[in-house]
Amino acid sequence: MLHQQQFKKRRWLTSSCPRTLISVVQHFNSDRELNPSPIAPWQVDLQNLRMQPVQENPLLLSLTLANLLSKDTIKVDLIPEKKGLFLKHVEYQVTSQRFKISVYRRYSDFDVFHELLLQRYAYRTVPALPPKRVLKGEREFIEGRRRGLGRFLNLVARHPFFSEDELVKTFLTFSGSDVQTKLRDSFKRMGDEFMTCRYATQAKEYLPADIQSCFSASRELIRNIHNSFQKLRERAEKMAERSKENATDLLMFGKELSALGSDSSPVPVLGLSKSMWGDLRHSLHGLSSEFSSLADKAAEQGRREEDDVVEKLHLFLDLLQSYKDLCERHEKGVLHEHQKALQKYSVMKRQMMSATVQSKEQVSVEQLESRIVQQENAIQTMELRNYFSLFCLHQESQLIFTYLPITSDILGAFVNSQVQGHREVRTAVY
Repeated sequence: MLHQQQFKKRRWLTSSCPRTLISVVQHFNSDRELNPSPIAPWQVDLQNLRMQPVQENPLLLSLTLANLLSKDTIKVDLIPEKKGLFLKHVEYQVTSQRFKISVYRRYSDFDVFHELLLQRYAYRTVPALPPKRVLKGEREFIEGRRRGLGRFLNLVARHPFFSEDELVKTFLTFSGSDVQTKLRDSFKRMGDEFMTCRYATQAKEYLPADIQSCFSASRELIRNIHNSFQKLRERAEKMAERSKENATDLLMFGKELSALGSDSSPVPVLGLSKSMWGDLRHSLHGLSSEFSSLADKAAEQGRREEDDVVEKLHLFLDLLQSYKDLCERHEKGVLHEHQKALQKYSVMKRQMMSATVQSKEQVSVEQLESRIVQQENAIQTMELRNYFSLFCLHQESQLIFTYLPITSDILGAFVNSQVQGHREVRTAVY
């Protein structure tokens, strides 16, 4: 009886265990036959367990903020305007640190790229593009759009799935004359992520049992974080703007003092007034340089807060907004289409039952049966897409939380900027 159990155990190991484990067991058995020793069965099982490779769960992302930020850094620069026959076009120089190449892109190129990216990764956090049309003054709008395009590309280039896609690589590296045609010809007919991901049809197996409650909790928390940081960004923008306005006022104040101190108008002889005004005029001229220095420090503080605080808050909020957009696509897209398909299927089933009871023509019944089968297949596909959408949502939620430590860096930079600004003013005054 014991011999039969050992034989069955060896047969199970041979059919199901990795080769490394099989060789260890075979070596163990041969060694036991040559040098028998009293080893308890639980010791063999423990050794086998240790040798089995740990299978990673594809649902979980093992990433840190440093991993994401090190993937690439994209710089978007505005190049001199080019005038066409009727309109002038704004062009951007896009430089990838990862690929060590610079390419030239227009806004319409970004638009096509975004369209294809969203088509391929509808279940992921695809950031939105900045507005196309002028909303403010032209110069201010163009600079804001340049910054927005830079944030968009950096979020895309650092995404764990986008960053390795040929679509992204092509946009960042193709130096031909017509990147839009290149992108459309190469990727327009490519299937979406559901069609190409090896986990798409198995997504349900990896999802936790409480995935719906996890999704709802993550969505609510991220929504609250988005609302709070939106208010913080508004305050930071106002403070950075005040620093720049303060710099302008200080500079103008200094210029007025300088003009007053340089006034060469003759002074009437009124006792000591001539010598007093001469001394005061000299002091005013000297004091104007102090205000000029204060203006430079205030302007530098404004630039520092705009680059290190406001711009990074924009980046973080762009990411959070893309998550909110993803949640809406999930509910209004996959779930809505699934519900519509189920309703249609229910109607067709009732029609089938009615046709059977009323003994309608065989051809019409067969056609209805065929349509029902097609609808069942469609529902099955939609269910698989629904689970895959939840699978992706779970991963994107992890991505958002991986980015959360950036808020500590942003707030730290803001505090340091304020402290440095006050220290510089105090030093300049005293």
